[in-house]
Amino acid sequence: MTGHNDGRASDQGRVYQASGDQHIVEHHHHGAAWTGPDSIRHPPIGRAPVILRDRSELIGRLREAVSEGAGNTVFVLHGLGGCGKTAVACALFDHATRERGRVGLWVNASDQASLRGGMLAVAADRGARDGELMAARNGLRAAADLVWNYLDRSDLPWLLVLDNADDPAVLRDGGWVRTSPRGIVLVTTRQAAGHWWPAAELLHVGVLPRAEAAQVLRDLAPGAGSDADAAAVADRLGRLPLALTLAGGFLAHQVIAPWTMEEYGRRLRDLPDPIGLIDQGAPGGGGNDSRHLVSGTWQLSLDSLAAQNLPEAVTLLRLLACWSNDPLPLSLLADARLGLPLPAERVELALRGLLDRSLTELVPGDNRCLRTHGVLLDSVARVTPAGERDGLAAAAAGLLLRSLPPSPERGLRDSRPAALAPHALALLRRVVTWPETGIGTAESAADCALRLVTAQHRSGDYASALATAEQAADLARRRLGDDHVLVLRLRQRIGKATDRLGRLEEAAQLHRELLDDLERICGPGALDTLTTCLHLSRPLTWLDQPTEAVRLMHRTVAGRHAQLGPWHPLTLEARACLLELPPGPDLDREAPAGLDLVADCRRELGADHAITLSAELNCAGALLNTGQHSEALPLARRALAAHEQRFGADYPITVAARSLLSNVLHSVGEYRGAIEQAETVREWRERVLGPEHPWTTAIREKLARYRRSLGEVAPPDPV
Repeated sequence: MTGHNDGRASDQGRVYQASGDQHIVEHHHHGAAWTGPDSIRHPPIGRAPVILRDRSELIGRLREAVSEGAGNTVFVLHGLGGCGKTAVACALFDHATRERGRVGLWVNASDQASLRGGMLAVAADRGARDGELMAARNGLRAAADLVWNYLDRSDLPWLLVLDNADDPAVLRDGGWVRTSPRGIVLVTTRQAAGHWWPAAELLHVGVLPRAEAAQVLRDLAPGAGSDADAAAVADRLGRLPLALTLAGGFLAHQVIAPWTMEEYGRRLRDLPDPIGLIDQGAPGGGGNDSRHLVSGTWQLSLDSLAAQNLPEAVTLLRLLACWSNDPLPLSLLADARLGLPLPAERVELALRGLLDRSLTELVPGDNRCLRTHGVLLDSVARVTPAGERDGLAAAAAGLLLRSLPPSPERGLRDSRPAALAPHALALLRRVVTWPETGIGTAESAADCALRLVTAQHRSGDYASALATAEQAADLARRRLGDDHVLVLRLRQRIGKATDRLGRLEEAAQLHRELLDDLERICGPGALDTLTTCLHLSRPLTWLDQPTEAVRLMHRTVAGRHAQLGPWHPLTLEARACLLELPPGPDLDREAPAGLDLVADCRRELGADHAITLSAELNCAGALLNTGQHSEALPLARRALAAHEQRFGADYPITVAARSLLSNVLHSVGEYRGAIEQAETVREWRERVLGPEHPWTTAIREKLARYRRSLGEVAPPDPV
C-alpha cells in the first residue's frame, strides 16, 4: 500500500473466498530522488477474491468495458466504506491484466501527496525520464499533463485504478481524471454525487444480501457453524464485506481453541461496543467514521494475541498505530528501546505474531518495509487505553527522531525523508486526536515533521516540502497553539518553499506576516526572527524592492554576528546572501567583500560545505554583475564543478551554476565555450521544463545572441 490517509484502507483486503493468491508482476522505479510509491503494478490488498458474492452483474459490465480496443471511459464505483469497492476493482484488474493483455496501473488517490506520487510513478512506468519527473515533483512542470501525455502515448492499452478517491477535490485539482483512447479509468470512492464525476458512468456497490453475506462467512470458515449461525453473525456485522471478511478470517485461523460462529456472535453481542459496525456508519460522517466499523473485530484479534502469551504484539501494534499505513522501514524498529512493555529482544517475536495473524505484512522488494492496514491502525488507536497513549506516541516520535539528521545538508539524497514523511504527519494526527498525550510528546512529533520538511527542501523537492509543511503546521498549531516556536518554524518552511516554487509575491506576504508574529512573540533580535528577515529579503530582491531587501540582510548579518560570532555558518550564510543583489549601487558596495567571504567560508567550513559553494557561486555572479569578468571566471568554473560533483548534473542549482558560467565565458570572449554551456542548459530546460517554459525561452534567446557574436545563424526552433 502507498499513501498515508487513514480512510484509504477501509475498502481494502476484501477476501470473499480464502483461496487463490494473486500474483502480479510489479513495476519498481528507482531514481536518485524518487519519492513515489514502490509499486503501481500490484493492487495493495495481497489476496484477490476467487468469488465475488452478488457482484456478477457489476463485474460483467466492467469486463465488457476492458475488451480489446475499448477506451475513453471513466467508471466510478461508489458506496459506503467497506462495501468491497476495492475488491471489485482488484477483480477487474486481474481480469484485464491476465486475460485482456492490458497494463494494470494502481494508484492510491486518498490524498494529494499519494495521488501525485502514484501518478508520477505511472508516468515513469509509461516512459517518462528522471528529469521530467524531477521537474513535475518540484512544481516546475504540470504533473498531470506529463502523466496523461505518456498515458496517451502508451504502446499497450491500460487499466488505471484510482483507489479510495474519497475526496474528489483531490482528483479535480490539477485535472488528474481524464479520458484516453488508450485506456480505461476506474475510480473507487464514497462520494456518489454526480456533479463530482461528469461524463463518468456511476456504478453502486452496496452491502451484501443476507444469504450471500452468510455464504462469505462459510467460504472463509468452513465447518465453524451452520447456515443459520452464519446468517445470524452476518446480520450482526451489518453484512458489510470488510467486516465479514475479517470475522471469517479470524475464525478460520484460530488453532488452539477454535470458536464456533455461534460463540463468535455471542461475543459480539456481549461486547460493550460490538465493533461499531452498525452504530458508527453515521450519515454524513465522511470517510473517517466508516473506517471504525471493524474496531470490535480488531479488538478480538488483540485479545487473542494476549491470551496466547504475546502481549508484546499488542503493544507493538499500538505503537504502529501511531504511524501511517504507508510502508514503514523495518530499520526503525532495530534495537528499539522504547520505555514500553516491549523489550528490544521481544520486538522480533511480537512482529512475527502480527505477521502470522495478517495484522501486518512485509512489503515485497529490497527496501525491507512493513505495511499495516490503515483501518486496523485506526481501529487499534481508537481502543488504545488512555493511560498508554502518551508513552506510545513519545516512543514513536523518538524512533523517528533517531532516524533523522538534526540538520540535513543541502542536496540530501537519502530516501528516509520520503519514506518517513507520512509517518511523521500521521503521528501528529494521533497526537491531536489523543488528548492524553503531553506537550513534550507533541513537541517531539512537531520536531519530526520540521526535520523532514527541511530535508525535503534541501534535496530540491520544494513541492513536497511545501505540502508537508502546510499539513504539519496545521496539525501542530491545534495542539501547541499558533505562537509555539515549532509552529512558527514550520511557517518559515512554508514561506521558503513557496519562494522556491516561484510564487514570489505570495512568499513575501507569508514572510511579512510571520516576521510580525516573530517580533511580537520572540523579539526583534531573536535568531528565528533574523532568519525570517533573510527569507523575506530574497523574494523582495526579485520583486525589485532592493532597498528593503538590503536592510533586512544587514539586519540579519548584524544580529547573527552579535549573537553567534563572525565565523558561525549562519553569519557567513547571511553575508553570502548580500552577493545575490541585482546590479546597482547596493551590489557595487557588497561585491568587493565577496572574495574575502569565500576565503572565510573555506577556512571555517571547508571547501565543499554547502554554504561555501553558495558563497562561491554568489561571488562569481557579483563579480560578473560589477564588470569584473576575468575575476569571475575561475570562481564560476569551480562553482559548477563543485555543485556537479556534490549534487549531480541535473540538480537545479547545478544547472543555474552552468548558466552563470556561460554568461561569464561570453563576457570574456570565449564565445564557443559559452555556447557549449548554454546548449547544455537549453537541452536540460527543454527536457525537464518543456519548450514553452519562460526559462527555456530565455536560454534560447541567449543562445541566439551568442551565435550572433560569432556570426553564426541560429538553428530553427524544434517543432
